[in-house]
Amino acid sequence: MNMTLYDLSVWILPLVIAITFHEAAHGFVAHALGDNTASELGRVSINPLRHIDPFGTLLLPGILLLSHSPFLFGYAKPVPVNFRKLRDPRFGMVLVALAGPGTNILLAVAAALSFHLVDLIPANASQWVVDNLKNMILINVVLAVFNMMPIPPLDGGRVAVGLLPRALAVPLSRLEPFGMLILIGILILLPLAGSQFGLNLDVISAVLRTVTGFMIRLILTLTGNA
Repeated sequence: MNMTLYDLSVWILPLVIAITFHEAAHGFVAHALGDNTASELGRVSINPLRHIDPFGTLLLPGILLLSHSPFLFGYAKPVPVNFRKLRDPRFGMVLVALAGPGTNILLAVAAALSFHLVDLIPANASQWVVDNLKNMILINVVLAVFNMMPIPPLDGGRVAVGLLPRALAVPLSRLEPFGMLILIGILILLPLAGSQFGLNLDVISAVLRTVTGFMIRLILTLTGNA
C-alpha cells in the first residue's frame, strides 16, 4: 500500500486519456457513418469530463493499483450508438467497434514515437514524462487487446457479430446482456475455482498477456525503440 501521488499521476493520466479517446472514437465514426445519437449528446468530444465514469474511470483503477492487483481494468460511460441509423448497419457496426481499439493502438504508437523527444525535456521532468509514456503504451495496448475479445458487448464481439454468417452472428449477439458476467466468470471466477483444485485455469488471461506483450514489442520495434 505504498502507492504515492507520483505513482497515481503516471497511471491515472494515461488511463483517462486512453479511455476518453477510445469512447470519443466510437462516437466520431458513428457520426461519420450517419448516426448522430452521440453527437447530439455531446459525446463526440475529447473532453474527458464527457466520458469519465467516476467509478469505472477513476475509483476502480485506483483501488486495483492500491491493492497491487495483477490486472488493471477501467471503463468510461459507453458512447450511445444506434446501429439502425448507420448507412450500412452491419458493416457500420464493425467500423464503429474497431474505432476504439484502433485509436488505442494509434495512441500507443504516438507514445512510443514520443520517446525520441524525451531528450528535449528538462531533466527534472524527463522521468515523469518517460513513466507516463511507458504506461500510455501499456494501458492502450491492454485496452485494445482486451476489447477485441469476441464477446459482446466488447468491441471484438460486435466485430464478430458484424462479420460472421447470420446463423452464427444472431446467437452470439444474444450473449450481449450477459457479456460482463461471462467476462467475470472466465477472467476471475474460473481461475479462482481452478486454484482450489490445483489447476491453472487462467488461460484467457495468459493469452491476453501474450498478445499484449507481442503488440508492445512490435510497436517498440516499429518505432525504433527496440
